[in-house]
Amino acid sequence: MKIGIDARFFGPDSKGLGRYTQKLVEHLEHIDRTNDYVIFMTRDNIDLYTPKNSRFCKVLAPYKWYSFSEQIFFPWLLYRHRCDFVHFPHFNVPLLFLGRFIVTIHDLILVRYPTHKASTRNIVFYWFKFLMYRLVIRHAIFNSRAIAAVSLFTKNDILDQYAVCADKITVTLEAGSDVYRSHNDIEDDLDVLGEVSDRSIIEPYFLYVGNAYPHKNLKMLVDAFVLFEAQQKRSTYKDAVAYSLVLVGKRDYFYDRLQEYIDRKGIKSILILSTVSNHRLHLLYMRAHGFLFPSLYEGFGLPPLEACAYGIPVLSSRLACMPEILGDAAHYCDVSDVSVFAAGIASIAADEQLRTRLRAEGPLRAQRYSWQKTAQETHDLYLRTFYKITS
Repeated sequence: MKIGIDARFFGPDSKGLGRYTQKLVEHLEHIDRTNDYVIFMTRDNIDLYTPKNSRFCKVLAPYKWYSFSEQIFFPWLLYRHRCDFVHFPHFNVPLLFLGRFIVTIHDLILVRYPTHKASTRNIVFYWFKFLMYRLVIRHAIFNSRAIAAVSLFTKNDILDQYAVCADKITVTLEAGSDVYRSHNDIEDDLDVLGEVSDRSIIEPYFLYVGNAYPHKNLKMLVDAFVLFEAQQKRSTYKDAVAYSLVLVGKRDYFYDRLQEYIDRKGIKSILILSTVSNHRLHLLYMRAHGFLFPSLYEGFGLPPLEACAYGIPVLSSRLACMPEILGDAAHYCDVSDVSVFAAGIASIAADEQLRTRLRAEGPLRAQRYSWQKTAQETHDLYLRTFYKITS
């Protein structure tokens, strides 16, 4: 069997898609010594991957995702390599590719939240792009030989939105980082927090990791934290603790807009960090007092799961996949009410019984997920698909 994998997202800088693709390829190398794999990569990431399994080879595919070259030229490269089928780890399957393929659907955010607020383009261009996205997603779902969904929520969301057979969709859960550092590992790193920004990070702090797209609900998070902070200052206790909030994510239009909102309100206790190394991100997780995740929609939700693995108390929305993925390892709050979420932050801050329970439950929950398991389940899906094709 010869399998192609579209690994143009491969690497740590392509958000969750990059890590998913990277971990999938790396773990498939460990478990499959029988089949042949062609790994299609871009000029930007081809040097990040060196095959360790002789049955894996990498091929240059210099086509930017969501581009015309992806739609027009990428299919011909795929045809030339004559794979039994191609696995696309994202919905962006070229419309001109009529070969056999499997697709991974992480979420339907572009379908569920089609608002112009999620675009920096003019309204006409946005709606044209949105219609193209819908066409490409529909092509990927209906013309694929099989679909891998990263959660049961995503599977049910696909079934709710599209008339496809449930048997076509297999849930292959994702996972967090492979290695988590212990508290003892960071005793010599106490000064690193001061190096991630021109401003000092004031401890204790709450942490958020992820992008600032509108569905992430960060404006509500800012408002809730300010309300929590005001309630802390009004506390009758003389030793009331002053907390800060650290937001970590790649700086873009949406984070710039959030920064403007924070500056306009004159908030000094909230710090946005970008370009944080993995070493420093580990430290930020380890020293966080709590992790806040008010997202309105997620297909899987890696950041709060990773916080659980570190034993950090997590406050999460109860929407979408979050209860499925986090289970009893998180404290859930209504994210439509600022005062309710502020109360949730207060609980994470000061309820020692709750904190103790979450710190114990978190690592146990995270241990249920592994990239090895993701790769094995995906490999099993490859075999079932191949047998259906050839039978």
